[in-house]
Amino acid sequence: MRYLVTGGAGFIGSNLCRRLLDDGHKVFCLDDLSTGNYSNVENLCTNPNFEFLKHDLTKPFFPDKIDGIFNLACPASPVHYQYNQIRTLKMGTLAMYNVLGIASRLKIPILQASTSEIYGDPEVHPQPESYWGNVNPIGPRACYDEGKRVAESLCIAYKASHGISIRIARIFNTYGPFMDPKDGRVVSNFIVQALRGEELTIYGNGKQTRSFCFIDDLVDGLISLLNSNYESPVNLGNPNECTMLQLAEEVGKSTSKQISIVNKELPIDDPKRRCPDITLAQEKLNWSPQIKLDEGLKKTVNWFTKLL
Repeated sequence: MRYLVTGGAGFIGSNLCRRLLDDGHKVFCLDDLSTGNYSNVENLCTNPNFEFLKHDLTKPFFPDKIDGIFNLACPASPVHYQYNQIRTLKMGTLAMYNVLGIASRLKIPILQASTSEIYGDPEVHPQPESYWGNVNPIGPRACYDEGKRVAESLCIAYKASHGISIRIARIFNTYGPFMDPKDGRVVSNFIVQALRGEELTIYGNGKQTRSFCFIDDLVDGLISLLNSNYESPVNLGNPNECTMLQLAEEVGKSTSKQISIVNKELPIDDPKRRCPDITLAQEKLNWSPQIKLDEGLKKTVNWFTKLL
């Protein structure tokens, strides 16, 4: 099989490209490198089954001989998606039209990388796929949240109007090797600060929660979802919830560093709790995360240690 991976030079995309190649597939990796990093896939370019193209998906693109699409092309961290809010919205609209157009023309399945952010600051906990969310449409996070919600709507509309085979993965917090050390996400922030002997920055009182899924588990879920016949949204994430204070403690153990904490004001619309209900993923994909937080953090710390 030959897969198109858009956003393939990013954190999740580059790990997905590696897995697909290891599984014997051909990979056409496309990225505009606005937030992705060519160094993430540079060593793959010697593989005859791998092809890289720098391209901005807000402009049309017409590939041939593709058997399936993993669409991961969108800034995903607050630092990146708030830097140019209009462009972030274009990735959920213009770019989405173009990628769905490829799937329609070639009559191939497409997996849209959606996000837990479509639930906003949830009032239902844990969050099932049936929950419509609590999103501020004009807040500082809206460009990403609403862009992803529109992208899901476009997938459903193209399925209804053009018969496209769609998959929608609502991805919860993910971490692991090839994260950008400057992306502003809490795991990369904590690890980099700990390794440099700096105070760990916690926004708010540290009691807000997230659920962290190691990248290998997520990639398993993405591949399983594309290979399934399920065409409604599916949560992919780790249901084991922890506070930011607990995460800081685990990072201290993984880095063997004595940590100290500095508290800063909680950003506007930052969710207080987030945890996926993965019942659907377990039933439809026979998928659930296997890698525990301490194990995943050790692998991530080893990668950041070499990087830094």
